[in-house]
Amino acid sequence: MGKIIFYEDRNFQGRSHECSSDCADLNSYFKRCNSIRVESGCFMVYERPNYMGNQYYLRRGDYSDNQRIIGINDCVRSCRMIPQHKGLYKVRLYERFDMSGQMHELEEDCPNTQDQFSMSDFNSCSVMDGHWLLYEHPNYKGRVHYLRPGEYRRYSDWGGVSPKVGSIRRVTDFN
Repeated sequence: MGKIIFYEDRNFQGRSHECSSDCADLNSYFKRCNSIRVESGCFMVYERPNYMGNQYYLRRGDYSDNQRIIGINDCVRSCRMIPQHKGLYKVRLYERFDMSGQMHELEEDCPNTQDQFSMSDFNSCSVMDGHWLLYEHPNYKGRVHYLRPGEYRRYSDWGGVSPKVGSIRRVTDFN
């Protein structure tokens, strides 16, 4: 089980809302969010309702000033708890849409797709096992996208604005 607490003001002040599961629309609980405390588990928070817009990965810890620490403004509108996974991890990245073209399979983190596969544009993927974070740039930088088990037939299915994948890693830190 995970637990995340959203606060309207910086430094965990003002009205708060506690969440232990996915929430597609946080608008009715608060109008702004300037600090977050993750007491357990890992979460993705989104700038728009229904898990849309920019995504931010949060693990256990205190985020006393969202804008300064995470780079997100005060518009947190939905959140998704990342379930803990025990077992193998496997993802397949495909060159073309609909899981076609050249395929690369990963079972471990990859800090630089260009170095490892001599390419960084992937138009679809299939998550076989585990939960993954896909980053726009190498070394886990830039926009992040959460991938749970399933098929992503086009990069827009995971929320991407381009097929650029610089790095990808497993979600394993559930302390």
